[in-house]
Amino acid sequence: MTTAPSTNRVPIPILMYHQIEVAPTKGAPLRGLYVAPKSFARQMWLLKLLGYQGLSMTDLLPYLRGERVGKVVGITFDDGFLNNHTNALPVLKDHGFSSTCFAVSQHVGKTNQWDDKVGIASAPLMNAAQLREWIDGGQEVGAHTRHHVKLSQISAATAAQEIALCKSEIESVTGAPVRHFCYPYGDFTQEHVDMVRSAGYISATTTARGRCLAGEDLMRLPRTIVTRSTTLLVLWLKLATRYEDRRRA
Repeated sequence: MTTAPSTNRVPIPILMYHQIEVAPTKGAPLRGLYVAPKSFARQMWLLKLLGYQGLSMTDLLPYLRGERVGKVVGITFDDGFLNNHTNALPVLKDHGFSSTCFAVSQHVGKTNQWDDKVGIASAPLMNAAQLREWIDGGQEVGAHTRHHVKLSQISAATAAQEIALCKSEIESVTGAPVRHFCYPYGDFTQEHVDMVRSAGYISATTTARGRCLAGEDLMRLPRTIVTRSTTLLVLWLKLATRYEDRRRA
């Protein structure tokens, strides 16, 4: 199974969020990955004001494939935090936006235990019922492995299971197809790209910074990170200029 590269005529940003929650106190590890609910609401308001349509990965694919042209932006959330459901879902629905939340299948209804080793505070993840509510609210669930692992640090056989079984496990609890994958920590090799493709996914996102340009491999899509300190002006720069593209490794 092969995947054709993107053929979009204009750069397309895919926003990358994690927690939509007030950040912990200064000095807490990776507090930049928290975006306050009020900030998120203002960001979605700005997208609407500028004429962007926020889209899930499935809804974005026709634009990446060059089948449709429009002022669009992908919206993604990594890990499946409950605060995405609580604080982001109502805002997305209000604006008529769709998005993709990448869930960790063996941690559904649990917490972000993989963050314990770096000192990030424990936070609840969506359970099966909440993931279904997310989907009923016009959103999408993607796959983020079974245990939020660094794929390059485990055996090939285990990596293949993490990638393929995550898809079937999420499908079993949501009753919806899982078409899109996200590499945890942005850690992967060509072998893992091949595994993702073989497992039946039609796109995969990375942590590489930048907008999606024509010719991007749909299994290695870059994203535009949004952090606690991203102002509305900086968000506009990330969307409409080469601001983020120049930061791509």
